[in-house]
Amino acid sequence: MKNLSVIMLLALCLCIGACAKKQTTNPDGTLGGDDAFSSQGEPISIDDIRFTDEPSLRNSATDKRAGLATIYFDYDSNSITEEAKEILKENAKYLKNNANLKLVVEGHCDERGTSEYNLSLGQRRALKVKEYYVQLGILPSRIATISYGEEKPEDKRSNESAWAKNRRAETKVIVK
Repeated sequence: MKNLSVIMLLALCLCIGACAKKQTTNPDGTLGGDDAFSSQGEPISIDDIRFTDEPSLRNSATDKRAGLATIYFDYDSNSITEEAKEILKENAKYLKNNANLKLVVEGHCDERGTSEYNLSLGQRRALKVKEYYVQLGILPSRIATISYGEEKPEDKRSNESAWAKNRRAETKVIVK
């Protein structure tokens, strides 16, 4: 009798799991019905963005314009500091005045951590910057993200000052 109860419970769990509503991806990259990128000013969240929806930019030519400053992150963090928000606001002014530019936000990490972890953290950093740009009025269709993890350090040394320079997000213009 005990075995029959366990089997019935497992079957019920399988049925419930099989009936769960699937999320769909809209053509604009948002998840099923949740228009996180709407022009009505609704905030987007990096939790709503699928990494696979980003175009491949690994071999694309980019240009780091003088008007687009780099921001830096704390260790093991993708939170944008108040100082970084001010920098991104200045970047957004430039981007609004040059509405024809397509962008890529590159996420970077220091060398600590596994390659997989650093690629994930770099992507979360890039997506946080994209999220903030969208909140500042930049169209999300203009912004792609990419993570280089620890692949492209700004400073190749292995010390705290070098690591601080490598924990960054760079906004670059995509050159056609």
